[in-house]
Amino acid sequence: MEGPALSDANLTNSYFSSSFIGVNGFGSPAESKYTMMQRLFSICDSCSLTDPVNSSTSSLFSDFGALSISQRRKAPNPTASEFIPKGAPRMAAIAQSAVQAFPSPLFAHPGLGGSTAALAPGMSLSAGSSPLHSPKITPHTSPAPRRRSHTPNPANYMVPTTASDQGAHIIQKETVGGTTYFYTDNTPGPMAGMVFPTFHIYPPTAPHVAYMQPKANAPSFFMADELRQELIHRHLITMAQIDHSENPDVPSEVDSYHSLFPLEPLPPPNRMQKTSNFSYITSCYKAVNSKDDLPYCLRRIHGFRLVNTKCMMLVDMWKKIQHSNTVTLREVFTTKAFGDHSLVFSYDFHAGAETMFSRHFNDPAADSYFTKRKWGQHEPPPPRQHAGLLPESLIWAYIVQLSSALRTIHTAGLACRVMDPSKILITGKTRLRVNCAGVFDVLTFDNSQTNHLALMPQYQQADLVSLGKVVLALACNSLAGIQRENLQKAMELVSINYSSDLKNLILYLLTDQSRLRSVNDIMPMIGARFYTQLDASQMRNDVIEEDLAKEVQNGRLFRLLAKLGTINERPEFQKDPAWSETGDRYLLKLFRDHLFHQVTEAGMPWIDLSHIVSCLNKLDAGVPEKISLVSRDEKSVLVVTYSDLKRCFDSTFQELQAAAAGSL
Repeated sequence: MEGPALSDANLTNSYFSSSFIGVNGFGSPAESKYTMMQRLFSICDSCSLTDPVNSSTSSLFSDFGALSISQRRKAPNPTASEFIPKGAPRMAAIAQSAVQAFPSPLFAHPGLGGSTAALAPGMSLSAGSSPLHSPKITPHTSPAPRRRSHTPNPANYMVPTTASDQGAHIIQKETVGGTTYFYTDNTPGPMAGMVFPTFHIYPPTAPHVAYMQPKANAPSFFMADELRQELIHRHLITMAQIDHSENPDVPSEVDSYHSLFPLEPLPPPNRMQKTSNFSYITSCYKAVNSKDDLPYCLRRIHGFRLVNTKCMMLVDMWKKIQHSNTVTLREVFTTKAFGDHSLVFSYDFHAGAETMFSRHFNDPAADSYFTKRKWGQHEPPPPRQHAGLLPESLIWAYIVQLSSALRTIHTAGLACRVMDPSKILITGKTRLRVNCAGVFDVLTFDNSQTNHLALMPQYQQADLVSLGKVVLALACNSLAGIQRENLQKAMELVSINYSSDLKNLILYLLTDQSRLRSVNDIMPMIGARFYTQLDASQMRNDVIEEDLAKEVQNGRLFRLLAKLGTINERPEFQKDPAWSETGDRYLLKLFRDHLFHQVTEAGMPWIDLSHIVSCLNKLDAGVPEKISLVSRDEKSVLVVTYSDLKRCFDSTFQELQAAAAGSL
């Protein structure tokens, strides 16, 4: 196989991906379902849009009639330009002919044109053997490492393509381990007038993020301390293990799960109480599945014998629900590993999550307005929003997420049935997830019924009432406010401290209606607050992406230091004890001293992170800047360029790699 060689400028960071060629490369297990040909020539034959909005007009009862809105279905226009295929033939018809590799974009860049690829005569489009048996590496002789990534190359947007370039690229073919790879080499050249930095730099913070940060002294090289601590806390919980000598009642394995760790305190056997939600004794564990080595949350129902497996029909329906505000159910099984007949529900594990009850309703002092009575005196005045009540913006953020979860569940023909503060998880500051989905469907399954979904509409109505109770409890910052005898006082508290929209939403959810209600009915009451939550979510995404951009450069420098560490001070290589002290390796040793062992005029250590980062970036790019390296005895001074050091670095590490590959 012959292919155009890449320039040194385009391979500046090629070593960064060469050591990890099998991680996301074609042929890896994560992408074994798709062949290279499917990636290059996947063409949409037809397109369609589906509008999930109900076409019927939403009508509320008389008190909320002014809030109802009309919704009209917007059907797609099949004659629009975006629905017409761009003349791309199907896969079976492109053999031995010049075809357009990709359809032309809808919004073309003025400097971009379409690229074509020709298939050599006699070349088959078959991918050879099954991709499930593909090797875990990509052909090492294949040019352009970035073809293995979906990330676009900035240079692609700076090279104009003319009509004379059409058909200039030939499809390359290579077979490795029985798998045939097809690709084209369209390495762009630099456009005249475009100048890029010759060394890697840390760009400044984006203005839209810099001006929203509350802390002006945020670290410039690393992610924010708050985010770092949160991630470390999640990692610790994920990797936590139990001491079996102190907890002999916890089994080492349950079905295909191992390394069980209780997420809730385990009470003594004689003090276990049934939960108010499920009327069974329950316990919760973190465990690792031996099939995929991923952590899951196991919800155990003590002493429950499953007599009929027909309920698995509902479990299969729950497994299909994937939503950002629900905890996904993975499987349900029975076990005797705990010493009794137990029913176990396996859910996705979200480290560091806490329940809404523990965050907002675990303070007994918050119930004083509803429970405190003074003999012979008037009742205490209702608290104000600044005196312990939750901000209204936070309550609306919860409403948007909970209603979104209910909308997805109800659309699937199911009912939540666990809309309770003790079963709603909070991760981070305001992210909600409804937990324990599907538990009631299994515990209350009735074998005598022929239609097991007949009662779902009633359960869905109960979900809306439960949602109203949760919102009212949040507005009162107390679970005592949802008790029947305190409802009037609770609504007075809401009227004093919150908007009429929030009050009307609570009344609508808690008031009996003559018709079946839908979660879509509360959308007009939420109104433009959807945009507020969307804006907050996207701003949060901008901040996290900015922190991630910092760690991208840090990860690159770490790999550079890791490779440099494998070279420096190596005791022996190829039976040569002085290998690391001679030749190119000696220059790299002096460069290491230049990086980390600088001293001041007084002989004190001079530590400057910016100096280390700057020198590593220049080495990575191989800039022509000169640098003086002084030996430790100060008898030798070598003046070299960073490009010379990069050449020494690359050749030395490739020598180590070749020796390591030959020894395997």
